[in-house]
Amino acid sequence: MSIKSAINKEVFIPHDEKMLVAAQVKRRTKKKIPFLATGGQGDYMTFICISVTNKKPSCVSITKVKQFQGSSAFTKRSQWTIDQLRQVNGIDSNKDCPEFDLMFENAFDQWVACSAGEKCTFIQILHHTCQRYSSAQKPVFANCQSKLLGGNSILHSAADSVTSAVQKASQALNERGERLGRAEERTADMMNSAEQFSVTAQKLAMKHKC
Repeated sequence: MSIKSAINKEVFIPHDEKMLVAAQVKRRTKKKIPFLATGGQGDYMTFICISVTNKKPSCVSITKVKQFQGSSAFTKRSQWTIDQLRQVNGIDSNKDCPEFDLMFENAFDQWVACSAGEKCTFIQILHHTCQRYSSAQKPVFANCQSKLLGGNSILHSAADSVTSAVQKASQALNERGERLGRAEERTADMMNSAEQFSVTAQKLAMKHKC
């Protein structure tokens, strides 16, 4: 089981939620936290997760989850609703980079994802989720590449792939129908020709008898 599947199973499924995405992150700036609160600098991994409740109306949360060194358990730390999110800063709109910021109404975090790709996937899904579920004013997505916010996202690409497959299947069925239609027309023409030949032959036979 992957570490993200384990987070979903341990942290979210017991609360009747499903995790949509998780990004492993580190702080870009050091934060002064008491030694005993964290178990020591660098002794844990941090994940930013997006989850949605299975019950309607759906409630979307952004949760900070940690796994401390020497433990297989995951600890839920801070959590916000999607309506508390004010801004997502992608840092650089011209290139892939692992840095991003999240600004909530009562908190501000500066992160570095484990890779630019993981950050991009996180922002793509976060943007799609905000467009779908935000009931209040939607957060601002600043300095984000257009591919993360538009039709080229993973979710849109998947939808486009399904649509394309349906269109191809429909086209194939139409072409098959056209071929069958042409074959039926040829068969009908042949039957008509055979009937006409039979009638002509009968007329000739009667003429010769006379």
